[in-house]
Amino acid sequence: MAGSIGVLPANKKKPQRWYVNWYWEGKSYKLYYYLGIELTSRALAQKLLDGMQGDIEKGVFRFEKWSRRENDIVPYLESWLQTIKSTLSPATYKDYNNSIRKHLAPFFNARSLSLHEIQLDTLMQLMNEIKREGKGKMNVLMCLHACLVYAWRANRIPAVPPFPVKKQYNIVEPVIQWLPSDRQEKVIRAIPTAHQPIFWWLKYHLRRPSEACALLKEDFDGATFMVQRGFSAKEAIDRTKTGEIHPTPAVSSFLPYIDIERDKQRKHGIVSPYFFVHPSGRQKGKHYTLVTLEKIWDRAAAQVGESIRLYAGLKHSTASQMKNEWGYTDDQIQEAGNWSRKESVKKYAKTEVAARRNLLEGPKVVRLENLRESAGTSEDNNPAK
Repeated sequence: MAGSIGVLPANKKKPQRWYVNWYWEGKSYKLYYYLGIELTSRALAQKLLDGMQGDIEKGVFRFEKWSRRENDIVPYLESWLQTIKSTLSPATYKDYNNSIRKHLAPFFNARSLSLHEIQLDTLMQLMNEIKREGKGKMNVLMCLHACLVYAWRANRIPAVPPFPVKKQYNIVEPVIQWLPSDRQEKVIRAIPTAHQPIFWWLKYHLRRPSEACALLKEDFDGATFMVQRGFSAKEAIDRTKTGEIHPTPAVSSFLPYIDIERDKQRKHGIVSPYFFVHPSGRQKGKHYTLVTLEKIWDRAAAQVGESIRLYAGLKHSTASQMKNEWGYTDDQIQEAGNWSRKESVKKYAKTEVAARRNLLEGPKVVRLENLRESAGTSEDNNPAK
């Protein structure tokens, strides 16, 4: 079996040290560390040698697993992120970079671990130490998971370890906020007319605000909007959040607002490739931004006595109206909004209070005032009175 143990005598600078002599790919190496620990005893050197020989017997030997003296996790995370940067949206890159810099690097820099040594117990400890709520913890670990999958595919590690299951993150799903149709439309009508078209488009077509901001005139053929662009971390990108193209039929109720939008652009002499423009916008092409839409929405909502955020007031509200007011099934809502996963639609089932109330009331309910009225009539017609 390959490998042998040697010893370096003590001197004035260092005490006695042990090492494993290993011959690999035509070269001889002396290894002085076992999992980041200096070999200060023969027993420790024997553990290193046994581990290496065991990997040889199992057919899973990787020299770099045993030869690294220092933590290789953080350098690999940083190198991986730069390698895949061009494949990520600006928002995802920003989130991964933040996860590495603020959470993963401090955790792993404080430990003598190598990439292949990350296991479930390490991941549970990491999860518990992250100072974020459940969803935030999961986002950090999903960044690490993506890196480890990459490392496995690159043959850097023998397998991707199991990660904590979703329930272990203690994620509390927020209750979906939404507005009934009449209240939603009241907010939109409180918005200055020149800005209303983009909000009606969002209401009727169940799309994301960033997609509305990025929509180009060339994306509309008179009947269908090809939703294929977006903004990520304030940067225009030629893809949606999911990477899919969403052919979205123009809802007939929205068509009059196309003329309002075009008249606005002609009135202000605006020549822009964007379908929706802000007359006094500072962006190139005068497209709307998410921040601008949120400010316009918040002012209008406050004006009519509502307190609900833009996304919930439009996409969530329209989907919830379909469930509670229109009686659509989850499958129908999924089809209408072109959601790729049914799970994305199930959250709207939690908003069925109004629908359940109608079911509980039933079609033959007799209201209190009707009972009183009936009682009065009976007394009037009672001959014994």
